[in-house]
Amino acid sequence: MGRWTRDELEHAFDRYQAAALKGAQEGDWRDWADMFTVDATYFEHQYGRFWGRENIYQWISKTMGAFPASSMTAFPIRWYSIDEDKGWVICEVLNRMQDLGDGQIYEEPNLTVLHYAGNGLFSYEEDAYDRKRMGEMIVRWLKTKERLEQA
Repeated sequence: MGRWTRDELEHAFDRYQAAALKGAQEGDWRDWADMFTVDATYFEHQYGRFWGRENIYQWISKTMGAFPASSMTAFPIRWYSIDEDKGWVICEVLNRMQDLGDGQIYEEPNLTVLHYAGNGLFSYEEDAYDRKRMGEMIVRWLKTKERLEQA
């Protein structure tokens, strides 16, 4: 049996998802950053490693506050797995852009690994994705947005 119950891990992951949605919808990433321990490590394969909740908060606020990342309005989970023995949550997150009303969904997945630390907090997150595909999706979204605005 793991150190934490599946219910506790599920609850923390649900809160994490809600905080990510709030950050995307409102541009306020404080609740999301507060899902991490004070000494957490965040490893984002394209941006590097960040140590500590406040550094994570500063980075995510700056990164997601800048266009076009500020137009990522949701991060639905396609699938997830919980390792109760390790306290890990592994999932596929869809980075979804703002709906342009053209009938298309502009999104690209990333793989996320979270390490649970107890008390509803995570001590580690790692995100990996195909940078080329992510960039191509964003370019498609930008071109469509520009075309629709000119119409």
